[in-house]
Amino acid sequence: MLVRIEIEGGRAGFYEYRVSYESEELYGDAGLASVVDCLVGAVEGMAPDVRAAEVWYRGIVSGTYALDVIAANVEPVAQHAVNTAEAIREALGEEDGSGFSDD
Repeated sequence: MLVRIEIEGGRAGFYEYRVSYESEELYGDAGLASVVDCLVGAVEGMAPDVRAAEVWYRGIVSGTYALDVIAANVEPVAQHAVNTAEAIREALGEEDGSGFSDD
């Protein structure tokens, strides 16, 4: 199964994530400190039949990863999501204001 992890937020304590499959929300959490915390929470809650996930940050997809890749490289995957969203928003002329926090 391939799920989607959608992360929103831009400052510590105000990050949230949702995990969905075929547009149906499976679970999520809010009030987290960072993108890393969101990814950790999302991956820890995965059902055994989930093999991969699309990672989205602030409405921008940053990639599709095998779950073991996310788990083993959570900080680089989180940083890539933030960098991708910032680059796309900059190219579109949108203000970002987010930041990467690994607290």
